Amino acid sequence: MTEFDLRGKRAVVTGASRGLGQYMARALSRAGADLIVTARKKESCDPFVREIREAGGRIDSYALDVRLQESIAGFAQSALADHGGIDILVNNAGMNIRKPFLDFTWDEWNQIMETNLRSGFFVTQGFAPSMIQRGSGRVINIGSVTSVFGYAGIVPYCASRGGVLQMTKGLADELGPHGITVNCLAPGWFKTAQNAALYENAKWLEYIVDRIPLKRPGKPDDLDGAVVFLASDASRYITGQIILVDGGITTGATKATV
Repeated sequence: MTEFDLRGKRAVVTGASRGLGQYMARALSRAGADLIVTARKKESCDPFVREIREAGGRIDSYALDVRLQESIAGFAQSALADHGGIDILVNNAGMNIRKPFLDFTWDEWNQIMETNLRSGFFVTQGFAPSMIQRGSGRVINIGSVTSVFGYAGIVPYCASRGGVLQMTKGLADELGPHGITVNCLAPGWFKTAQNAALYENAKWLEYIVDRIPLKRPGKPDDLDGAVVFLASDASRYITGQIILVDGGITTGATKATV
């Protein structure tokens, strides 16, 4: 279907040296997009760059520290100069700290907010003018099931992901008149480097799976269809929305007792 064809489109994916960001970048590349990927250390992307090029895709990598204003501004300026414009922006860079809320420090709160929330705002600000000039663009902010649910032990993370959803809605309203859609793609429970230790706990895993109607955690390629959809013309009349790819956990259902 031509509406899902991303050939000729240029897609930025931040935080793509590993994890779900890398899987989403692969999906965009398979759909035809030229990739621009980032990591704090450019060389962290080298294996992924080789993989995409060996598969016949086009990709460039850049160093980006999403907590630093000058790094964001420099990256946006360089990427636009090198590629002549960006069609798709996936704000994926993120991090988490797990501990009781009473134990969080001021600096840890700031680190989470700066990485997960503030960065997406200013990376979008860096690329939006070129999208506005061309009258089109797709911004995909990566949220989480915690954009709508709260969990103990990760309160600042929940706050940051809730903020991503509200930021998405505000940006959608502001950028919509310029032909730019802004949506939030929110994964449920996926195994990543950030949470791998949780999946080693059989009791916790049973607890989570019991609450997922599809009865399994997410697999990385479960996000492929959603990210390509939001990046493509197929989603041209969808903006300001959250797409939860969560196996149904946000239905709030638990195992029937009657």
